[in-house]
Amino acid sequence: MIDDLRALAIFAKVAEAGSFSAAGRALRLSTSVVSHHVKVLETRHGVTLLHRSTRALSLTGEGRRLLEAARRMVEAAEEGLDAIADISAGPAGALRLTMPAFLTNSPQENAIWRFARRYPNVAITLHGSDEQINLIAEGYDMAIRLGAMPESTLMGRKIGTFERLLVAAPSYLETIEKPVVPQDLARCDFVLLDMLPDKFVLTRGKEEVTVLPEQSRVLVNSISGARSAVLAGLGLQKLPLSEIREDLATGLLVRVLPDWSMPTLNIHAVWPGSSRRSSLARLLLEYLLKVQG
Repeated sequence: MIDDLRALAIFAKVAEAGSFSAAGRALRLSTSVVSHHVKVLETRHGVTLLHRSTRALSLTGEGRRLLEAARRMVEAAEEGLDAIADISAGPAGALRLTMPAFLTNSPQENAIWRFARRYPNVAITLHGSDEQINLIAEGYDMAIRLGAMPESTLMGRKIGTFERLLVAAPSYLETIEKPVVPQDLARCDFVLLDMLPDKFVLTRGKEEVTVLPEQSRVLVNSISGARSAVLAGLGLQKLPLSEIREDLATGLLVRVLPDWSMPTLNIHAVWPGSSRRSSLARLLLEYLLKVQG
């Protein structure tokens, strides 16, 4: 019975993550161990729970029915552990977090460090990357993300906002006819970010113009890379004010179309609703929410 319960929990993670390897990373187990537990569960009860192929896994009819019960079992266990944690000496465990690299030294990162100081029995792993990571497949408990939240199975909560400005280096603007209206941006070079939409909106009072960059020969995968390319005079880009404040003050970068602005974007905390460390993630969320007052 105990072996079945362990196997059920592993099976539920495999179904959630979509592969044995992704479930193994999330559970800190080898792929072979994860596969073994699921196979033993199938053999012991004479059923096939997963259709296996070289490309993907999919649930059989028996697998779908068992998954519902497996999820209820895991959720009940988490609720019981949360209840114990509420009356224990303090939270303990580990959290794996990911956030955009440019948010280093941001209020959000500082909130994470305050949380770590407050709860010395909680271990924190913080991964900084501007690329979006699959939380479930990579075994992360929470991510801080920017912009509108797409439809997904993740839970989410707004924890702040950030402002962007359209900027360029003076050395680049000296090589072109200076843009005066948004339509002039069609003849400007842009430094593009592969994880963000190229299209953006500029507003001035009640006016609103959608801009789709038409010229670019530089593509990067991080905010810091985009800033570096813009500083090198390779084109325009909309960059977070927190990242370029000093560049603007020293004149290394200047605003383009300063009479026009871009909508403020939201910062979200997102996490898997079925995370086995959901109680720690919710506790951290309280610290992150204090950032926005």
